[in-house]
Amino acid sequence: MKIELKRASEPAAPTDGLRILVDRFWPRGIKKENLACQIWAKKVAPSDELRHFFHDDPEGNWEEFRKRYSKELSDNDNFTALAAQIAAEKPACVTLVYAFRNTEHNNAVVMREALKSAL
Repeated sequence: MKIELKRASEPAAPTDGLRILVDRFWPRGIKKENLACQIWAKKVAPSDELRHFFHDDPEGNWEEFRKRYSKELSDNDNFTALAAQIAAEKPACVTLVYAFRNTEHNNAVVMREALKSAL
């Protein structure tokens, strides 16, 4: 199964498969009907404390953020349930949708790594 990443501002495509919004808050300026996500996994997004830590310095805090968010995901029953749901549905592709502007350093990157391990 492919796990892709896409910014919320990018249009949905038929090849996206199962689209999951992985942010705690709804993306600014985007109507719910335009995002086309089947799941909003806000309970598996980074904690407020970790999110604030990361947003203070995304580049400088990246490695520590990855480590701490991976730990949060491994301890999160909602993440386990999400992985089980994905495994049961067996989509050809899962697209993790996020709002952060940095395409290389964001929570969706870490979640993709965790999902690959869990699936």
